[in-house]
Amino acid sequence: MIKTVSAINIEKAFGGKRVLCGVNIEAEMGKITGLLGPSGAGKTTLIKIFTGQLEADSGICRIKGKDIGALKKEDKRRFGIMADELGVYDRLSCYENLRIFARLYGLSKEDIQNALKNVGLENDGKTRADKLSKGMRCRLRLARALMIHPEILFLDEPTSGLDPTAAEKIHRLILDECARGTAVLLTTHNMAEAQKLCSSVSLLCDGRIVESGAPDDICRRHNSSRILRIHLSDGRDIELSQNEGAAESVAELIRTGKADSIHTSEPDLDAVFKELTGKELAI
Repeated sequence: MIKTVSAINIEKAFGGKRVLCGVNIEAEMGKITGLLGPSGAGKTTLIKIFTGQLEADSGICRIKGKDIGALKKEDKRRFGIMADELGVYDRLSCYENLRIFARLYGLSKEDIQNALKNVGLENDGKTRADKLSKGMRCRLRLARALMIHPEILFLDEPTSGLDPTAAEKIHRLILDECARGTAVLLTTHNMAEAQKLCSSVSLLCDGRIVESGAPDDICRRHNSSRILRIHLSDGRDIELSQNEGAAESVAELIRTGKADSIHTSEPDLDAVFKELTGKELAI
């Protein structure tokens, strides 16, 4: 099966400093693939290589089975890209910002209006971009990326700096796009965001992938403590090691109705990342 997006042993250096070191990652249609790591890990560099803004020093990078260098203009028209402040002009209104982009792609006024409506900016078409809140600017950039109905959506830190309410709106839009069958490659340093949105993630540190897989699987693989936390009906909390001896104790607590809830102790992605690298994600 041909992967929609794939990178094999990608290397990239700037001024003698290697920022990507043998990176391998792949993404599929209808799934959100996350690249999780702190600032400076190499996430944005990889996105720029996928989208043709940078050229890798070595390695293979393919989109729908074609090498990046062999992609034609028509192939790239199916990319939706949301990165930094790309494509937002402060002195222009929301509508005018999208109109510039629409003309490049031969899109109609109706397409512009639909794009604004899809991100909840239908009543802000005449508002200048410099008057928008950070969350609204984020939605405008996402509208630009989604307006072409992309097959592949590249999102570079799409909710960075947003409050939880604004971030939740962006999350819903991303999930809706994924449900339509779009392949989404998402970079983030937000562990909770990756765990919520992504079917698979790759943990990137100093240009290297240190772990990859489904978020829950990664956390289970690195569950070294293997502790059961039990909340009892009398309000107490107890912890038991996950071993044969604990099985009888747990069964007895359940049988006597003393156990209100039982939880395992898997670490989250942030804890796994710190265990593997000694670094925090949110830096």
